[in-house]
Amino acid sequence: MGFFDLFKRKKSEEPKVETPQLQPAEPTPVEDIVTEEPATIEPEPVVEPAPEPTPAPEPEYEDEVVDVEAERKELEEGLGKTKEGFFGRLKRAIAGRSTVDADVLDDLEEVLITSDVGVETTVKIIEAIERRVARDKYMNTSELHAILREEIANLMEESHRSTQDFGIEVKPDYPYVMMVVGVNGAGKTTTIGKLAAKLTRAGRKVYIGAADTFRAAAIDQLAVWAERAGATMVRQDMGSDPASVAYDTLRSAVANGADVVLIDTAGRLHNKVGLMKELTKIRNVMAKVIPDAPHEVMLVLDGSTGQNAFEQAKQFTEATQVTSLAITKLDGTAKGGVVIGISDRFHIPVRYIGIGEGIDQLKMFDRKEFVRALFGDEQK
Repeated sequence: MGFFDLFKRKKSEEPKVETPQLQPAEPTPVEDIVTEEPATIEPEPVVEPAPEPTPAPEPEYEDEVVDVEAERKELEEGLGKTKEGFFGRLKRAIAGRSTVDADVLDDLEEVLITSDVGVETTVKIIEAIERRVARDKYMNTSELHAILREEIANLMEESHRSTQDFGIEVKPDYPYVMMVVGVNGAGKTTTIGKLAAKLTRAGRKVYIGAADTFRAAAIDQLAVWAERAGATMVRQDMGSDPASVAYDTLRSAVANGADVVLIDTAGRLHNKVGLMKELTKIRNVMAKVIPDAPHEVMLVLDGSTGQNAFEQAKQFTEATQVTSLAITKLDGTAKGGVVIGISDRFHIPVRYIGIGEGIDQLKMFDRKEFVRALFGDEQK
């Protein structure tokens, strides 16, 4: 008997107590989901999840002790190319100068723009320094680093303050649902896998929904990450309705007492209207299971694409309500300034940054630590 048939009995029928046996072979039709009233969650998922992997953590992340100095050093190394590029230009711009004048500010503006901070954010920084110069009447170039640190930190949106569960606000009565969006190749699947690994290591039960059903490779890659992380993945055949996958994932997660649900989505920007329609449909369907889901929509951006990341952020923020950012591949680029510009321009907090391929090289973003790593000992 199908899932919705259980709730279409005629009123004249005598109530019966029975435990339906759900069959995972048929995906839930989304048309029924949208038009029917939300139903009570059955004890088994409609789509059979991937087998639970052995929960024991891999040796590479057995140590739970956080070494602050080691973390800082790793962050500095991850941002090394950005720091080298930014300060190389900055040193050349102020070499031989004794005061911050119009020429220095012009050169600084060029440094910021070529570091992919973005024009709008660069103008804000320059104007702030100009106000400081006008107020203090005099400023030497040795003060410039300190002022840049302060202004950059102030421009970036505050991220999540809690570090518990890697920043996830685990709910006591139902799973915390995060929908992950972004273009193909930005590191979306890898970010989901690394985040899942962090959470399972913290003792959380994680479900992953493979709602990027347009690429078989994406589903297979996500399955590898899910197994490695110790998470349960819910999937359907390639070409299935993404909203149906999301719905079934949430039903299964609720029925089995999951703590966190991560929903992968297709990374296409072929048509903004189509993207908006698809993401809206996924959101609406998830709300049929958990009324306020998703609790977070995280946009994953490839930091190495520089200014192209701004356009991606623009497209996705117009298509859906993005509430956080993850910026990846910062270790291999000198374009880390994009973190500053995107956070300022779109007023969305950066949640995570990727500074390497390792499973532990997805870091919670801290704007003060980011600026400290970027400026290092150059502050004086």
